[in-house]
Amino acid sequence: MMPNIMKIKLALAAAALALSAHAAMAQSEKTGVERLYVLNCGEGTAGDISRWTPGLNEGKTMDFVDSCYLIKHSKGWFLWDTGIADSVASMPNGLAPADPKAVTWRRPKTLAGQLEQLGVKPEDVKAMAVSHTHPDHSGNVELFPQATLYVQKAEYDWPGANNEPRFKPSHPVELLSGDKDVFGDGSLTILSTPGHTPGHQSLLVKLPKTGAVVLSGDAVHFRDNWDNRRVPSMNANKEQSAASMQKISDTLDKEKAQLWINHDKAQRDSQKMAPAFYD
Repeated sequence: MMPNIMKIKLALAAAALALSAHAAMAQSEKTGVERLYVLNCGEGTAGDISRWTPGLNEGKTMDFVDSCYLIKHSKGWFLWDTGIADSVASMPNGLAPADPKAVTWRRPKTLAGQLEQLGVKPEDVKAMAVSHTHPDHSGNVELFPQATLYVQKAEYDWPGANNEPRFKPSHPVELLSGDKDVFGDGSLTILSTPGHTPGHQSLLVKLPKTGAVVLSGDAVHFRDNWDNRRVPSMNANKEQSAASMQKISDTLDKEKAQLWINHDKAQRDSQKMAPAFYD
């Protein structure tokens, strides 16, 4: 009988050892988003915010910010939005718009400089996406010529100025027609949210400690517009814009997520900026 008890004990010990080894391996192979960095990708002043709030705020100015987000996933670095072109950093008076009611942008820090501070080289970024093709979001796409660009086909095909393409045809791209689970594990999901532009998109990020966050792009520009579901006059499609805000609202409820509004200065001023991060 004693040898049998010893055999059982040895078998149990071996099973426990195998389980702990499996758990350690699973821990080392853990997938998902590990960190999210908020980068300063522009600061500016809107000349007249009535264009964002039709019928209200005539002649009222407002400070805007512009954020990019660098995400460390277990499978590599992912960049969301690229901000105002780094070249604006050398313009002492910023980049003035053709329309004085729009935003005069400044670039206090370059995107390249902030990545360098984090020890990330442009070639380390293997995948990226922009919420849309307005220059305050796509100004530095070609700093990453080798990174696969995720963009809605409706945005990619949308003619630019003088019918020019909105991206270099040589840039590697994955054209989307709807939502996209970028890494296949549910931790990073591009949400199709058209309306501001034909192929506008937002991003759902699931962080291990912070929880779920939706990065708005320009589906909404600042908190008051979100609270009142206001659609800016320059948006491409008012009905799509309203539907996309509802989709974001439904996502926030389902995922118990926070909404991070790209241009909202008060919210951005409350956030941790790189090199600090959210995990």
